[in-house]
Amino acid sequence: MNGFCVECGKEVDKTVHGLCMECFLRDRTLVTLPDHVDLLTCTNCGQFYWHGDWQSMVEEKAAVTAAKEALTCIKEGKVVSVDPSVSYLDDYNISVTLGCRVQIEDIVADALATTIVRIKNAVCKICSRRLGNYYEAILQIRTSEKTLSKDLQDEVLARVEKVVDDAMATDDNVFITKMEIVPGGVDVYLSLIALGRALVKDLGDMYCAETNESAKLVGQTRDGLDMYRVNYLVRLPEFHIGDIVIFRKRYYLLSRVSNQGGKLVSLDGFREMSVKRQDMPEIKVYCKAADIGTADVITVSDGEVQVMDPSNYSMVDLLIPKGAEIGEKVRVIRIEEVLYFVP
Repeated sequence: MNGFCVECGKEVDKTVHGLCMECFLRDRTLVTLPDHVDLLTCTNCGQFYWHGDWQSMVEEKAAVTAAKEALTCIKEGKVVSVDPSVSYLDDYNISVTLGCRVQIEDIVADALATTIVRIKNAVCKICSRRLGNYYEAILQIRTSEKTLSKDLQDEVLARVEKVVDDAMATDDNVFITKMEIVPGGVDVYLSLIALGRALVKDLGDMYCAETNESAKLVGQTRDGLDMYRVNYLVRLPEFHIGDIVIFRKRYYLLSRVSNQGGKLVSLDGFREMSVKRQDMPEIKVYCKAADIGTADVITVSDGEVQVMDPSNYSMVDLLIPKGAEIGEKVRVIRIEEVLYFVP
């Protein structure tokens, strides 16, 4: 035997402060919790504040987590496991009891501690910004024409929303503050400068659009850093996929636009050609896709279709590309008094 208990006199191998384990544990509180623990929840998004950050959690789990964070154990022991139980007192007060297993030397003892977790309403930083119309950047979508057509507007805004939705999946700070229809286009107010930068690159590449940016100093942060708002301009070109265009004095269907440039299909032989991005400004619109006409089909043969000319009702034979699907009507365009099939 290595010693004896100063309380009961029992001879033991180990003592804690001169006491055997039985005497040491008698009437001793092993774990404690404060009378109450406050837990902040955002009234707008429902997230809970924990470890300096707002996080999405089930309320019961958040209450248990808050209680565990406030749990203290005597210095001679350590908590090896916790079994929580929860009881709602009302909508804003939750009783949490933690059943703990406490290890002291070679002994594991059971202990209980109870606290009331009080749910306190607050507004997280992100929701505060959303509700306060916070923005760091404005995406200005314009066109080379006087007005932005409704179809193109809807197409571009759908693209913007998709990019933002994808970014929101990994960053809660990303959101669209508002959209405003303005003369000549749309202004999209964005929560982050980085989001504006990503969108202007995406739209510039997708539409071969002209882009620009300008920054304005609007104040300072609490840390004394300069705070800027950035305007990102995307000026959409006059041409769009499906338009009949003129490129270097010849007529084509614009079939594709990308960050590399565009693809054109000739109307007299349906040959494809690529246009480099730096050459895209040479493209001029002859007819918008929405204004391309149609003609009734009379007969179809190999490589040709006979249609009724919508201007004088005469029969006209038109060349068609191999594999073209021909219905009761086909799209046609008149160029210098000659009718062409539009693929």
